[in-house]
Amino acid sequence: MTLFPTRDEVLTVGSVACGFTVVVGDEGLLAAAIARPQTSVFGIDAYPTDVDKAAALMHSLCLNHPLVDGNKRTAWAAAWLLLGLNEIDLSADFDVDAAEALMNGIAIEHLDWSAIALTLSKFRVQTS
Repeated sequence: MTLFPTRDEVLTVGSVACGFTVVVGDEGLLAAAIARPQTSVFGIDAYPTDVDKAAALMHSLCLNHPLVDGNKRTAWAAAWLLLGLNEIDLSADFDVDAAEALMNGIAIEHLDWSAIALTLSKFRVQTS
């Protein structure tokens, strides 16, 4: 069973990532972004893997702009949180430029969730 971050957890990790208290600009957009990874259609998960779910959360938080400021940083932190809650570790020494390129790709080029999931997988800790 997948664990999902709560609204308060998303706002907390967003505030930590941003270095300031994030302010919600639209509660409905925030709620929708947080709920999106839990979507199912006819009993089948719309986002089958936990990485897919994290990608959907990241996509919605980044593009829907539910916060006054810090949407991309909060999206990044919330995706890491979702993965961590489900014991999927991302490498702490990830390529910062690649992470920035991913977030800008979402914000500017409107990458879809499947492209985000593919890129997120590259940040996973590799086990032998």
